[in-house]
Amino acid sequence: MVQALSRRDRLRAATTQEIIQTARRLLVTQGPEAASLRAIAREMGMTAPALYRYFGSHEDLLRYVVGDIFTDLAGYVQEAIHAAADDAPADLGADEVMALKLIAGCRAFRAWTLSHVPEFSMIFGSPLPGLEVLHEMTLDPNVDCGYKFGQLFLDLFGDLYRRRPFPIPADDDIPISLRRQLARYRELTGADLPLGALQTFLRCWVLLYGTVSLEVFGHLQFALDDPAPMFELMLGDLAPMVGLRYPLRPS
Repeated sequence: MVQALSRRDRLRAATTQEIIQTARRLLVTQGPEAASLRAIAREMGMTAPALYRYFGSHEDLLRYVVGDIFTDLAGYVQEAIHAAADDAPADLGADEVMALKLIAGCRAFRAWTLSHVPEFSMIFGSPLPGLEVLHEMTLDPNVDCGYKFGQLFLDLFGDLYRRRPFPIPADDDIPISLRRQLARYRELTGADLPLGALQTFLRCWVLLYGTVSLEVFGHLQFALDDPAPMFELMLGDLAPMVGLRYPLRPS
């Protein structure tokens, strides 16, 4: 039986979440320099020293902010994946439904990014000062929110491969320097996939992330007013890498 939180614990949790949301709002609207502990405290009608009762340092608070952003992103993508499965036509096969889920997740990642450009820049662009560790695997549950987000796509990818294995490189065909890194990645994520499958997964992620990043940072404006069709072409390039046909059916 789960013991209910005391009133004091509930108030502390609510204040902690308010601090995180205030810091996130300042980061998004005014940039990292504006989100000092003093500025956050001023926004909340508190003193800066009082914040140390909730967070040990500014960097500690920023970790929770980044975790909050990753949690929002993961929830948005997960919702799109579930909706794609729920709305799939009844005559679609299991493989086609999984394809719909993967494509829906990719599109949701792009949609969230375009409506949360400052947040995307914070977690996928240049890391905030002092938070370079966010790009390493740790036991910090807030830092690991980024890996939990990535796990959404890795799980979809793994389900596709286990249900209908598609061609992947043999271990001996992978350069040894890359093979060692893939083995480390497999150990960190707890995946049970062959190294060649993980290599293909990372190639897919590079395609997705690279395409979205170019768009969100304005690096396609020299040629394109609307990069959406280019994004769909990217999905067409990605699909055969995981044994899928795209689009699923002729229109």
